[in-house]
Amino acid sequence: MIRYALRCDKGHDFDGWFRSSEGFETMRDAGQVACAQCGSTSVEKALMAPSVPAEQKAPLDAPRNPSEAALEKLREHVEKNSDYVGLRFADEARAMHEGERPGRAIHGEAKPEDARKLIEDGVPVAPLPFIPRQKAN
Repeated sequence: MIRYALRCDKGHDFDGWFRSSEGFETMRDAGQVACAQCGSTSVEKALMAPSVPAEQKAPLDAPRNPSEAALEKLREHVEKNSDYVGLRFADEARAMHEGERPGRAIHGEAKPEDARKLIEDGVPVAPLPFIPRQKAN
């Protein structure tokens, strides 16, 4: 939808909403756009200034409250101090626990049943309270 400031031939200002510029032109040419004050169908677009918000808004990805800020700080710490292994997480964690691979900090993704099996087998794992930015595929 697009909003236009409009003016009739009698000098009355009003506004209208249209699907598109072409939609406005079609409706105006068919006499379907009329002044709300005098009913004149001789209507043109008036000069408009762009609408600019008065305050600067935070970026969409910026934390909005202390909890989100803490989660973002945790995410940054995990990403900086561990290796992302994607969907290989369960296999990597088990191999390190059993001594088949050297131990290191990792994070990744696991199916719920794989994570449950790791916990049942005593492998020290914990869910992270955020979705990884990286994806395995």
